[in-house]
Amino acid sequence: MQAFLLTFFAGLCTGVGSLIAFFTKKTNKKFLSVSLGFSAGVMVYVSLIEIFQKAKRALVAELGELNGSWATVAAFFGGILFIALINRLLPEEKTDDKAKEVLSDAEEKENAKKLLRMGLFTALAIAIHNFPEGLATFISAMQDPGIAIPIVVAISIHNIPEGIAVSVPIYQATGSRKKAFLYSFLSGLAEPVGAIIGWFILMPVMNDVVFGVIFAAVAGIMVFIAVDDLLPTAHECGEPHLPIRGLIVGMAVMALSLLLFL
Repeated sequence: MQAFLLTFFAGLCTGVGSLIAFFTKKTNKKFLSVSLGFSAGVMVYVSLIEIFQKAKRALVAELGELNGSWATVAAFFGGILFIALINRLLPEEKTDDKAKEVLSDAEEKENAKKLLRMGLFTALAIAIHNFPEGLATFISAMQDPGIAIPIVVAISIHNIPEGIAVSVPIYQATGSRKKAFLYSFLSGLAEPVGAIIGWFILMPVMNDVVFGVIFAAVAGIMVFIAVDDLLPTAHECGEPHLPIRGLIVGMAVMALSLLLFL
């Protein structure tokens, strides 16, 4: 129970990040541009610096240096291909250039749909990432609560910007602070769910190979979302340099949170 509560607390902190939606204005395009850049920085940094490296270590330990490295890269680009195919299969309504010039409402609706889809993809990617993370937190807490507490604190802190990454585009798309908070909160709940399901169902088949492949694929998914959705939309919403500033700040915040693991 103690291990589960620690994992549950870490997951709840994703919802803390989503609270930023309650203090923003829907019409503030500069804030949206910086926030989307921030979200992209969070996702790119955590994917390439933490998730990808964890996947590689797990696969190399099981398959050897050469095969493990190839498997990591294959799973990474497999995740990119997977999310790209889903992105392509989703219906997307397009408005021609003349209609956009005449009907600003049509343009706003199209942008809203794009932001909503982006927020949902981000929530899904973070939920998948949080699932094994919750299992890892739960196992460490079961083994030694003294070691688990600082890990939980670090995970909690770096879950906050992940909550921002989910809530901002959904709020800007729907205008609903409740929906923004709900989806962000649910993506964080993947951690305690991962702890429960992983312990009772996945533990018999979970090994370093399965863990490594899942993590590498999640890294690819998150990078794709950042560069294909978040950054282009951020550039459309604000001044040219705003998304890059948000990107750098997002990477710095995530880097600082990950240093707490050391």
